[in-house]
Amino acid sequence: MSKHTKKQDSLPELSLGEKSRKEIYDWIHCLSIALIICVVIFAFFVRLIDVRGTSMNPTLNNGDKMLVSGLFYSPKAGDVVVFKKDEYDPERALVKRVIATEGQVINIDFDNGIVYVDGEAIQEDYIMEPTTNKIDFIGPQTVPEGCVFVMGDNRNASTDSRKKEIGMVDSRLILGKAYFVIYPLSQLRTIE
Repeated sequence: MSKHTKKQDSLPELSLGEKSRKEIYDWIHCLSIALIICVVIFAFFVRLIDVRGTSMNPTLNNGDKMLVSGLFYSPKAGDVVVFKKDEYDPERALVKRVIATEGQVINIDFDNGIVYVDGEAIQEDYIMEPTTNKIDFIGPQTVPEGCVFVMGDNRNASTDSRKKEIGMVDSRLILGKAYFVIYPLSQLRTIE
């Protein structure tokens, strides 16, 4: 008999009950680590945010759940972002599209429903209808440093930067960019 065989024979075997307990312990350990990883990811990298209301129709619908991330994010025109504006509503985050960033000049022709950034009409294939609701907007306006001008895609039913209480949004208040709709599952898609 070889030394190797003798060594294996001398190892104690686990009883059926001990094997079950060890398996249960291993499963609990794996699930605990997976839960901790999920908590860290959702706390620091990604958020799951519900859409409330119709201000972002047709891009987003009431009840959609989105994955939002602010990791290494810097706002760009066209991005759909989530931000807090306590002066307007301290209880919830708002979802809007960035139309202009710092230093850009925004103006809106409400008679023809056209939005201009730096004197150029912007292409807006994503909107529900042309922008005819002025709210409080008086233009042209230059976006201050560190801020963005946001609007909902459902322009005439959106409370956004045209309203005094929201106005220009400080980029530090942006929680992140909305990347995906993950619920309802039948509507799973990236957000353009």
